[in-house]
Amino acid sequence: MNRRATIHDVATAAGVSVATVSKAVNGRYGVSPETVARVLDAVEALGYESSLVASSMRARRTGVIGVLVADIEPFSAEILKGVGGALSDTGYDLLAYTGARRDGEGWERRSLSRLSGTLIDAAILVTPTVVNVVSEVPIVAVDPHTGRADLPTVESDSFTGAQQAVHYLVQLGHRRIGFIAGRPDLRSAVARASGYRAALSAAGIPFDPALVGVGRYEQDVAREAAHAMLALPDRPTAVFAANDLSALSIIEVAAERGLRVPDDLSVVGFDDVPEAARAQPGLTTIRQPMKRLGAEAVRIVLALLTGEDLPETHVQLPTRLVVRATTAPPPRPR
Repeated sequence: MNRRATIHDVATAAGVSVATVSKAVNGRYGVSPETVARVLDAVEALGYESSLVASSMRARRTGVIGVLVADIEPFSAEILKGVGGALSDTGYDLLAYTGARRDGEGWERRSLSRLSGTLIDAAILVTPTVVNVVSEVPIVAVDPHTGRADLPTVESDSFTGAQQAVHYLVQLGHRRIGFIAGRPDLRSAVARASGYRAALSAAGIPFDPALVGVGRYEQDVAREAAHAMLALPDRPTAVFAANDLSALSIIEVAAERGLRVPDDLSVVGFDDVPEAARAQPGLTTIRQPMKRLGAEAVRIVLALLTGEDLPETHVQLPTRLVVRATTAPPPRPR
């Protein structure tokens, strides 16, 4: 097989222009089925190393699973590692894609429109901003939206994880426990807020709305919420954050205000991203199995591609407390 054939060779053999070859192998509109067939015959005969799409057009498969993320940050990076590991022996490749900065809220719909049918066989949506998506390809959502969704979903037990975090702080002796909430349109954030309140109630601690701020899982927003909370005359002695990045922001704000962690303020995060263990001091957090979330999403999406019957389409994985150096008993009253 001559693997040095060029797109010009294919165009000559098929009797079409280079532009037509490009359209045909990339599945673009404006090329008749007869011309597409002629181009693909030339590709096969010449051994032209065409694009990923061209090599799969006859099988109507690309061999690619798309993972759509709002941003490449620690949580989504760990999900991508889990997806990549689960795909390693399947013959499928991974395509990570984000259009959030360009398209804003609802970017998933536009991204899927661009990718479905020509670049990917299925999609995994990580922390989507939409409830349901109509698509030509199977979809699984990781850390799903709050709305009632028909999509298969994979998530962690955020409610129990939040309860574990607050219960641990209560065991240490804390009574004024603040909370920096996550993105309110995600089911995980709602569950973590509910778990926080449930744990306070179980400990007989009244809920104080002054001790709650919204960080939206974003460091800059969490910083603002932390500044407001730690400026209170009767500030909290501990803060539970809905994700690790927010928790690390709280620690930075505490230092700026002259507070020592954990001597003056205890902090607990959620996720256990690699940055949590590397932080100084190491962050006490709730570990969710992020790589396994990605692997479970792959398992479901591959089953959908092969038409298997799924015994369950909503998977929830356990969480657990990881104690490090940002938590201690509350300071003694002066």
